[in-house]
Amino acid sequence: MERDIKKIVSEMTLEEKAGMCSGEDFWKLKAVERLGIPHVMVSDGPHGLRKQEEAADHLGINESIKAVCFPTACATASSWDVEMLEDMGKTLGEECQAENLSILLGPAVNIKRSPLCGRNFEYFSEDPYLTGKMASAHIKGVQSWDVGTSMKHFAVNNQEYNRMSSSSNLSERALREIYLPGFETAVKEAKPKTLMCSYNKINGTYAAENRYLLTEILREEWGFEGYVMTDWGAVNDRVEGIRAGLDLEMPASGGVNDARIVKAVRDGSLDETLLDKAVENILKVIFSYIDHRHPEAVFDRDADHRKAVEYAADCAVLLKNSGILPLESTKKIVYIGEYAEKPRFQGGGSSHINCSKVTSALESAEEKGRNVTYVKGFPADKDELDEEELQAAVKAARDADIVVIFAGLPDVIESEGYDRANMDLPICQNRTIAEVAKVQPNTVVVLHNGAPVETPWENDVAGILEMYLGGQGVGEACDRLLYGEVNPSGRLAETFPYRVQDNPSYLNFPGDGKNVNYGEDIFVGYRYYEAKKLPVRWAFGHGLSYTSFAYGNLRLSSSNMTDKATVTVSVDVTNTGEVFGKEVVQLYVADKNGTPQRPVKELKGFVKLSLAPGETKTAVMTLRARDLSFYHEELHDWYAPSGTYEILVGHASDDIRMNCELRFDTAKILPFEVTGATTIGELMNDPRTAQAMGEMITKMMQSLGASASGQEEAEGGSSMGFDPEKMQAMLYGMPIKSLASFGGGELDVDMLIRTFTQCLQTVSM
Repeated sequence: MERDIKKIVSEMTLEEKAGMCSGEDFWKLKAVERLGIPHVMVSDGPHGLRKQEEAADHLGINESIKAVCFPTACATASSWDVEMLEDMGKTLGEECQAENLSILLGPAVNIKRSPLCGRNFEYFSEDPYLTGKMASAHIKGVQSWDVGTSMKHFAVNNQEYNRMSSSSNLSERALREIYLPGFETAVKEAKPKTLMCSYNKINGTYAAENRYLLTEILREEWGFEGYVMTDWGAVNDRVEGIRAGLDLEMPASGGVNDARIVKAVRDGSLDETLLDKAVENILKVIFSYIDHRHPEAVFDRDADHRKAVEYAADCAVLLKNSGILPLESTKKIVYIGEYAEKPRFQGGGSSHINCSKVTSALESAEEKGRNVTYVKGFPADKDELDEEELQAAVKAARDADIVVIFAGLPDVIESEGYDRANMDLPICQNRTIAEVAKVQPNTVVVLHNGAPVETPWENDVAGILEMYLGGQGVGEACDRLLYGEVNPSGRLAETFPYRVQDNPSYLNFPGDGKNVNYGEDIFVGYRYYEAKKLPVRWAFGHGLSYTSFAYGNLRLSSSNMTDKATVTVSVDVTNTGEVFGKEVVQLYVADKNGTPQRPVKELKGFVKLSLAPGETKTAVMTLRARDLSFYHEELHDWYAPSGTYEILVGHASDDIRMNCELRFDTAKILPFEVTGATTIGELMNDPRTAQAMGEMITKMMQSLGASASGQEEAEGGSSMGFDPEKMQAMLYGMPIKSLASFGGGELDVDMLIRTFTQCLQTVSM
């Protein structure tokens, strides 16, 4: 059905238009029945429906309908599988249609700046490229069922401490290179119906009234066409929000902010056309749902639970394996830790799902007749050590062939609303693992956590399987992985440092309560660890398999590239092992031109290949100029200098298998104003002025060389000598205004400024 949205808006009263810009209650948008505008409902969360009819809340405190909890974003990102994530999105989209939900509030695409952020389990990655691709896949899947998504939290919301009022202060470059690209990619590739602004300020301005973000970047640059809604209670100045590009306030304001909008329009302080535009944005999304209902949609909880198991198995990361995995069913195996029977599979807060069914690893093992016994060892919900339980665990471990310890973080440690105090597992768990490992070298640790943890016992155990918060099917998935029914294929979407103190944000997280300074700038995650040459426990992209893979025949479609061109990177990958497996081929780019403040390398492509034993497939990825670029703050645009770039392909950020070089030439010209403070080095590094400056330096060096030679001769030889390289290094740091002091009155600084300015203008023309 074609709707004339502008006509509908023109028929609304001022009060109706203002009312349309806030919720009716906690989860519903207002209706205007006389104009055919119906009620529609929204719901948390990204990995399952948290639909609430009564006793509504925003922090997962009150119960919602029975639904299926799929793996959280920390897990799905570790799959590096865009097809899987799109399929999960389709499943969620059908569930929404069946439950009459117009918008699913997610995905959350904020960057994992610190491992201590309490909400990291809802976020994809420390890397913006991976984040954007995973978010796009999720959104495409959900919206294929004509249900909208609300990508969140826009923007620079990377902690829970004082998240509703603190200011995230950062450079434009860090904003553009690290914290916005995930949103940008998803907006351009997947076109989310709505976007949710964050609570916090960005460089002193609340996200809810930040015109630079909500209008200039989001709409004018990226072409976003949906509506912008608030996080629950994020409004500061409602009228200023309308001016900035904020459309919908959630939840209901009790009419208070609606009245402020009406007053501002009537007294002339708010242009009514801005209000009309906000209402148009909202209605367009409402009717895109209303006019595309799917009566065939069903919410089959049993079928979707089976999918949840498959997704969880695709997400798990095998961190360590000293040959102990997969397990042999004939061995005498003991499971230790209450997570074996009560797995932790989701985080706390607004995304908490009232699950239709939960499988545990112990239950799955028993159903399949595994030779497994169970000892509690430690509780799942608190840090409490019972010496009798510990001794029972040690005795059982000593008598077994293999021990599997199910460890993780209790709900109380990581949740929306607060950050973690450290990266530690509970003391009772670390103690149990250490004591068991002393008597049983064949120990495997299975982790259930939403963010990195410190593992002081890593060298003492034989295997570590990271399940993350894998959704309600995590127990069955874990069983399949442990016993080799499924080959682990996940890769870390974040770095595991040895200590929390190693994290680049450590000195600036979480700020003083009013401000948090992003002092690490663009050096987040692996970008920092590699630049610092700081060892880590497990690198970004790491993940083991029960098979092996060989790389060969790396090739580029062209060895040269320009601003408008693209280059295809291809590499052959062979499964050289004896079992089926999946390999995540990762593509990184390195600037080899000596450009200051650039990461060692950055992820710019990936492909997940499924390979039978002996099978070879080709991974194909495409590079464009943007993939070679950094954000140039003076240019206010992306820029890659002409020169050489290294193309690196491999298994992980620290496991590069092949590399080659690409030549890039740009037609972009950087802004350059020559003043007396401009250094000789700056003029030599710019191709427009390099020749003229080079000729001048040559003459100066010759003159200085002759003088030095003459002085040496007069003094009968000098021990210092004349070093042209050192002299050049000194000259490169010299501003041209200082040349007058060394030119014997022959160099006119104003003349030099005019000369080099003319060089810039001539080449630019």
